[in-house]
Amino acid sequence: MTARRVCGFLAGILCASIAQAAGVVVHAGHVLDVEHGKLLDDQAIVIEDGKIVRVGKFEASAGSTVIDWSQYTVLPGLIDLHTHLVDELQSANIAAPLLSTSAQDVLRGVRHARDTLRAGFTTVRDVGTWRGFTDVALRDAINDGTVEGPRMFVAGAYITVSGGGGEVTGLAPDIAIPADFRRGVANSVDEVRQRVREILNNRADLIKVIATGAVLTAGTEPGAPEFSEAEIRAAVEEAKLRGAFVAAHAHGAEGIKRAVRAGVRTIEHASYLDDEGIALMKQHGTWLVADVYNGDYIDVVGHREHWPEEILRKNTETTQTQRDGFAKAVKAGVNIAFGTDAGVYPHGDNARQFAYMVKYGMTPLQAIRAATLDAARVLGHDKEFGSIAVGKSADMIAVAGAPLADVRVLEHVKAVIKQGAPVCGTETVKCREIAP
Repeated sequence: MTARRVCGFLAGILCASIAQAAGVVVHAGHVLDVEHGKLLDDQAIVIEDGKIVRVGKFEASAGSTVIDWSQYTVLPGLIDLHTHLVDELQSANIAAPLLSTSAQDVLRGVRHARDTLRAGFTTVRDVGTWRGFTDVALRDAINDGTVEGPRMFVAGAYITVSGGGGEVTGLAPDIAIPADFRRGVANSVDEVRQRVREILNNRADLIKVIATGAVLTAGTEPGAPEFSEAEIRAAVEEAKLRGAFVAAHAHGAEGIKRAVRAGVRTIEHASYLDDEGIALMKQHGTWLVADVYNGDYIDVVGHREHWPEEILRKNTETTQTQRDGFAKAVKAGVNIAFGTDAGVYPHGDNARQFAYMVKYGMTPLQAIRAATLDAARVLGHDKEFGSIAVGKSADMIAVAGAPLADVRVLEHVKAVIKQGAPVCGTETVKCREIAP
């Protein structure tokens, strides 16, 4: 006889218990091998203690726990390298970051983390929050099993100049911004070094430098540099001493080039990326993480909800220019990884960006690799996750259809496994345990 147990929304403990069973087998109709660009049919992915121990042709085995994904295509868990899980969604109210407590921010992040994981994103790089280190608290709560969410790598606080792209701006000049919102403010090489030390001492995983103005920050211009090359290099050097790297928010052409020459690992946004910047990125091996979906969301929702005219103007000026630069970078062979700026748009919609990456020059396989193996390489953890391979974490998703033919099927993930544990509450497939 067999016993079947089905876990629903409130039965996460039951789902998680499957990960502890010996010889758990995912029966996959197809497996996308992102390392070799191959689609493998009728596969068994054997999981023990949250790791993949075998991938090969499926054969029924008595006594095994079988998760039946035989009607689906199975891919590695997806990775978004540019999220903001803790903060409230972007809105027309520029004072919104000041209207909640730190506890409310983290609890809001719990919901966003759950929605992100259920959408198939088992890992995120969270690149900054208005109130410093609330992202660290959320990461730790996920890691110790208190709440459900993706594996997180967090920036802690923005390194930004006074009144720059990483500040809460646009308020009356006599309103004092709380200190927790200004943990990374720096205006010299020495101050940059000090802030990097403080952020990493508070257990952030990486450093986020705001190298130029921002589309969504009042009073700043995306094309304008805000840090010198020497200041960005100071952040890179200080982070490297502690085994961390720097991601640079950089819209403007000059800011991009300063950041690349200074040695940052990733350029975020890159709205005004020019030919010289592309050549520099290739020369230095710098990764491009461009949120090429975001502009359409801002245009539609921003106009409907009457966001500030300044923000709408900057979005209009940067959206197509960014996409044109992205297409040039793809053609030139720049390293490209997947990042969306989730938090501007609703969390859980991250996969909408895949179609835009394909529209602007990538093949579906390249776009998927950008969100799996290549994103893991950016994080320095490609030996641990990012593909379905023996020895790696059992992070995987199931989708209906053929993502190499239509990448939009990734917008409708049917089931998720993170570190060997099925995630309940996904779209269609329930967590089922089949035991003797």
